[in-house]
Amino acid sequence: MHDPDVEARPWAEQSQIDDAAYRTQVAYLFENSPFYRKHLGDAGFHSAADVGGLSDIAALPFTTKDDLRQSRTEDNAIGGHLAAPLDDIQRIYSTSGTTGTPSYIPLTKQDLANWVAISSISYAASGVRAGHRLVSTYNAGPFVAGVTLDAFAALGLCHIPVGAGNTERLMSAVQLLNPDVLACTPSYALHLAEWADARNVDIRNSSVKRILVAGEPGGGEPALRARIEDAWGARVTEAMGIGDISVSLWGECERQSGMHFSGRGLVHFELVDPETGAPVPIEDGATGELVYTHLAHQSAPVLRFRSRDHVVIHTGPCDCGRTAPRVRCIGRTDDMLIVRGVNVFPTAVREVVNEFAPAVSGVISIQPTSADVKQQPPLPIKVELAAEQEPDDGLADRIRQRIRDKLLFTSAIDLVPHGSLPRTDYKSKLVEKTKGG
Repeated sequence: MHDPDVEARPWAEQSQIDDAAYRTQVAYLFENSPFYRKHLGDAGFHSAADVGGLSDIAALPFTTKDDLRQSRTEDNAIGGHLAAPLDDIQRIYSTSGTTGTPSYIPLTKQDLANWVAISSISYAASGVRAGHRLVSTYNAGPFVAGVTLDAFAALGLCHIPVGAGNTERLMSAVQLLNPDVLACTPSYALHLAEWADARNVDIRNSSVKRILVAGEPGGGEPALRARIEDAWGARVTEAMGIGDISVSLWGECERQSGMHFSGRGLVHFELVDPETGAPVPIEDGATGELVYTHLAHQSAPVLRFRSRDHVVIHTGPCDCGRTAPRVRCIGRTDDMLIVRGVNVFPTAVREVVNEFAPAVSGVISIQPTSADVKQQPPLPIKVELAAEQEPDDGLADRIRQRIRDKLLFTSAIDLVPHGSLPRTDYKSKLVEKTKGG
């Protein structure tokens, strides 16, 4: 355990500590954040006393990415939620979006230290330790993922950053530098396994014995995890964060029973109904969208920030001794489609398809027939066959029926040749947006 005094602290005790930090953070927002003075004032909250403590937080308005973007001006590219003098900012990251003006995320020296502390706890849960060699594909550069480099250094890892876009270079690093750990997205870990199999490269007996996956949902999908572990002969654990809050906030331990919350004392999380916004109690088996609030942030703190990450909560004890709740990410609510009233998460579809390995590669592409969230059945889905696998109507029928039985919607399965659907070394694209979508 990276920080036992924090990670093993009883959750009820942690809640009291967090409440005091929250009240201080809210007072800071009223004093320093033009955005939140207006945002809260418009909702009828004009002082920290009006806001109260964490038990009252559900009465406050949400904050969305669009809210933050709209607060930007020509004179303030960061936005009205900037709450610290620019002279105090030590680092400014940008979002990784490919279109439009980027969103900027500033960090003071203390903010950066807090992010490193949170991320170090998250990554250490996987079992990585000082002296391990870790090869990563994260194209950190100007993006918030750059904090991972600081966290890896804080953990005493020997980091081998390969970056995105060069599979051969990464596999050379695996073969020549003998890393203990591979860090990448789950879909890319599976792609590397395919690459190795096609070239008769024995990765199962390589030095890699731990694979830390992040960057997209899916690392906890049982079928996908099993395929990666079988191909690599390595244990797979996942981590999850969000750029506006912290590069990593959740980290799975070696028990592989969900990602432990690693932001206690610095970040507060809630669970809400993604459609109504109503609070969902934090109890075992509960599902909903994660909402975050900073507790000790200086540069650009956010209050009740909607993550769009849809998760299931686990609150039972874990043998590792960590006391924080755990989550498994079901998918992104902004990737979700609705078919005859059924919420369809692309990662859930992929999980079902992976049950049919080795006949399929596990790569899918959902093909919506309109730009609207609501889709008419059957929902078209391209499913890529495994190498040297011939199309089989019986296989398509079995996949279709399994999706119907497990996910409760009707699909139209199109089996396509191996290699015909795109791969990526970062976040996989499971939904092919229609024009205008």
